[in-house]
Amino acid sequence: MNSSFKKISILGLGLIGTSILHAIKKKLDKEIITFAYDIESDHRNIVSEMGIATFVCDNISEAVKDAELVILAIPVGAMETVARSISPHLKSNTLITDTGSTKASVIKDVNTYLPENVFFIPSHPIAGTEYSGPNAGFSSLFENRYWLLVSEMETENSDKLSNFFTKLGSKVERVSIEYHDRILAITSHLPHLIAYTIVGTASDLETDLKNDVIKYSASGFRDFTRIASSNPIMWRDIFLNNSEAVLEMLQRFNEDLSDLQKAIRKKDGKKLESFFSRTRNIRKKIIDAGQL
Repeated sequence: MNSSFKKISILGLGLIGTSILHAIKKKLDKEIITFAYDIESDHRNIVSEMGIATFVCDNISEAVKDAELVILAIPVGAMETVARSISPHLKSNTLITDTGSTKASVIKDVNTYLPENVFFIPSHPIAGTEYSGPNAGFSSLFENRYWLLVSEMETENSDKLSNFFTKLGSKVERVSIEYHDRILAITSHLPHLIAYTIVGTASDLETDLKNDVIKYSASGFRDFTRIASSNPIMWRDIFLNNSEAVLEMLQRFNEDLSDLQKAIRKKDGKKLESFFSRTRNIRKKIIDAGQL
């Protein structure tokens, strides 16, 4: 399958970056040249051994100098530093995108350093697992998953990028910056925050009780806290850079939780059943829509 881009640079060789490399190699034109770079030499070595990139570069300037498309698959807190580093080495008309889970902060950090003849179109694949690192990547990660393009206007570059993501297996939708950050705050960021908090609460229990929580963890506890295994650096950066939207959703969650607390204290079974029935129906709609 042909791609509009013949030379693609992937910066960041974690789950998302290596999954993009796997998908390009499996699904796209064999003539595409890929350049891979990560600040961690161990990650570069693993990707070299995998053979999923045409070139694994030891410095970031070599990785981007000939690229037509550069994908920043790095923590959002590193965007500013990386944008500053690559800016002098980008050729004219290079297209830049990212895979970060926040957008307002990334746009500010990246656009500050890019030259006028380079184009930045933010994006975000709604795909992932609780695993991280180069060994976690796989080619089907993006299949039938939404890839959000933060570009409300259709342009030649945004169309090329949308076409590229579609060929990786994704369903592309265009969203605004504010909408992206608010919707991700409730669908991704807040659930991770809650999962991390519950694991933290369990770890603060008395020793005997804590040991039994670990020993007797039912599927509910294991399934709900699965995402607490995610990369701590990535999530630190997300909460620092999308704090306003996360705090808004956290306030709403706390209000709902307070209502449930009152219903339990008052033994209001009717209210509890009504709430659980409504949320169960919403969960069913999510599953029917193929998002879980």
